Amino acid sequence: MSSDEGYAIAVIGGATAGAEAAGVFSEHGVLTVVFEQNTRPYGKVEDGLPRWHAALRNKEYAAIDRKLTSPNVHYVPSTTVGEHVGLEELTGEWGFHAVVLANGAWRDRPLPVEGADALLGKGFAYQNAFIYWFNHYNEAAYDGEQYEILDGTLVVGGGLASIDVAKVIQLELCVRALAERGIEADLVETEVAGIPKTLQKLGLTWEELGVEGCTICYRRRPEDMPLVELPDDANDKVRERVARGRARILEKATEKYLFKVEALRAPSGLIVEDDRLAGLVCDVTKVEDGRARPTGETVELRAPMVISSIGSVPAPIAGVRMKGELYGFDDWDLGRMNEHPSLFGVGNVVTGKGNIVASRKHARSVATRITADHLELVRKVKKLEPLDDATRGELLRRVREQHERSGYSGDYAAWIDAATPDDRV
Repeated sequence: MSSDEGYAIAVIGGATAGAEAAGVFSEHGVLTVVFEQNTRPYGKVEDGLPRWHAALRNKEYAAIDRKLTSPNVHYVPSTTVGEHVGLEELTGEWGFHAVVLANGAWRDRPLPVEGADALLGKGFAYQNAFIYWFNHYNEAAYDGEQYEILDGTLVVGGGLASIDVAKVIQLELCVRALAERGIEADLVETEVAGIPKTLQKLGLTWEELGVEGCTICYRRRPEDMPLVELPDDANDKVRERVARGRARILEKATEKYLFKVEALRAPSGLIVEDDRLAGLVCDVTKVEDGRARPTGETVELRAPMVISSIGSVPAPIAGVRMKGELYGFDDWDLGRMNEHPSLFGVGNVVTGKGNIVASRKHARSVATRITADHLELVRKVKKLEPLDDATRGELLRRVREQHERSGYSGDYAAWIDAATPDDRV
């Protein structure tokens, strides 16, 4: 689309997928307004990747910054759709020709054991909040939830996020045990080297530290863990290769960080003592046709702390149909709902993959389709005319109102600098 056609698109969420979509729209001269719920737009790049990923995080920050400061892109921080502005306003009142959901998946999928959530903070936690704490607890201004790293913690799940939780626990336990011996160790350096090599240099072993370590509890087999993506059209040979790759990744992670794995265990009950979670009752499972099925046998896995890491789901938005825990898209390629012809979804809110590359690829694909097909359709059938001066002016006036409410001056670099604590890792 040429820059003089006057189209406008709202993007909800400014992290990897939202910034990528905004960049595509900018390339086509589309007036793009990015609504971000946080002060900084980095989403799970900042709050979901454990803090040892410093190089990757800084690379992604720079890419997001570059796209959100592209021509025609207006950044609106500290603005939650459904609270500060309604979805129906964006789809029907502001003059946008399309609205793109790029708000990711921030809620933890509930642990499917009755009564678990009543024990939050009492020996039970979820992965997203735990990793957020880990990334920020050393900042002077942090005043969020606090967690204590407990030896023997049980992590429920089976994916890269679960391994990250296990790594946090193991590294924290290692650094703490060394500190008790008067040895100062850097957590990030220990992550790079691995625990065995770190201890070897110090003339110590894991057993000598007296640390039990954490355990990942997974309902299927190690080779079933989604650590390597399985192509949609995979044949038996490819499936076998992917299974071997998954098992190898898990084996290397356990060797480097010394956590344990209890496979073929599906939580089905709680062990509660003194009003605190003390472990899980698990069905022993077997894998048939790719599904974990109970065998009729159960085991108890006792632990002083249980962290659930079984996936993330999007937060509900008023006006967006839900199907269970997910948005009720009718077209999962484009993230579309039949009742909202101008609404699209990109990135993790559609794919369910907490993967930067997958989110970026999906966002670029959908945004390209929007500019190539949707806006052209709008023009041809005149369902929405290109923006005239009055409509554009009113839209930008509404943007300025949101800027004033959030305190944003329009200087993106200055805003990011002011919103970044000096001690943020």
